[in-house]
Amino acid sequence: MQTVSSDFLTLRSPAKLNLFLHILGRRDDGYHLLQSVFQLIDWCDTLHLKRISENEVRRINPIAGVPLEQDLVVRAAKLLKDFCNFEGGVEINLQKEIPIGAGMGGGSSDAASTLIGLNAIWNLNLSTETLCELGLKLGADVPFFIFGKNAFVEGIGEKIQEIALETPHFLVIFPNQGIATASIFQDPELTRDHAQIKITIDGFLASPLLYQSNDCEAVAMRICPAVKQALDWITKAVPGSHPRMSGSGSSVFAVLDPKTDIAKLENLLQNLPEGWVGRVVLGLNKNPAYNLISSD
Repeated sequence: MQTVSSDFLTLRSPAKLNLFLHILGRRDDGYHLLQSVFQLIDWCDTLHLKRISENEVRRINPIAGVPLEQDLVVRAAKLLKDFCNFEGGVEINLQKEIPIGAGMGGGSSDAASTLIGLNAIWNLNLSTETLCELGLKLGADVPFFIFGKNAFVEGIGEKIQEIALETPHFLVIFPNQGIATASIFQDPELTRDHAQIKITIDGFLASPLLYQSNDCEAVAMRICPAVKQALDWITKAVPGSHPRMSGSGSSVFAVLDPKTDIAKLENLLQNLPEGWVGRVVLGLNKNPAYNLISSD
């Protein structure tokens, strides 16, 4: 649901899945070079933005355990406010549904929606390109969510190319143990020499099933055994589904065959191990906030 008024805006912030994740190398500044295909899904947070006359960024119901200076929606609002020297303010209320530390980009999506939404209710009229440049200061995945469409992503996340994907159902499980991204990318055993692939008719688009690996998965399973347990759960529940981890984890997923009995699978999800969260979700073509930044 998306509602807009001159002073109030509600946006859905979708999660994403990495259909694959290859790490090609590492730059001198420590950032890793990657290739991935990002698929938007309808597992969403809900962001409420209210324009206020006071010259401040006001956070309602902050996330427990997350200091405001680390809260991505607060950082996004302050970054945009400072960039534009905007003298008004905003009241932010974020309803979290996407698990934190799951590798599905929830925080990045929330930050992107904050930039997109404030650009609208503050009447800033910044371009998508400018918003993406600002978003990159907040995190490598933020520009993708601002871009708003499924994409082949390269570099450190800033090279984004639209890609047409089917929108199947996915089974996604979060085993209730977040993994710090830094712990994955700093691990000495992380694979960092994956061969570059082409996003062409003779590359990924020709045989997407050949590109199902995640170079972070082996390290994640060692750091967080629950990742392997979740992968095994999906393999048992949906034989032949080839589950894999998304991003730097710890969520895992599988693409579901159109013939999958969704109702039966959702019944199985009622018996997940305690604390785990699982959903059958649908792929999206666009970020629900996309129409605020484009007339496409």
